Amino acid sequence: MLTCNQFLDELSDFLDECTHEEIRTKLEHHLSKCPNCWVICDTTRKTINVYKGMKECSIPEDMHSRLMAAMERKLRSEGQA
Repeated sequence: MLTCNQFLDELSDFLDECTHEEIRTKLEHHLSKCPNCWVICDTTRKTINVYKGMKECSIPEDMHSRLMAAMERKLRSEGQA
């Protein structure tokens, strides 16, 4: 049986239906036995569905500029830029 960490490592591919059949069967078995992972999977799936149903909206240009500048400052302070 998979551990919860192994399940979580595969969650994205599982939800995208990109896992091999053998792995998918193991993941589904884990879900049937683990209420915690079931809740995480169900909540994530519902969140994705809500997001997909939202209309795209843009943010004001000044807010976009401030956000990008803040992200650049953060990356520089972490030594990644």
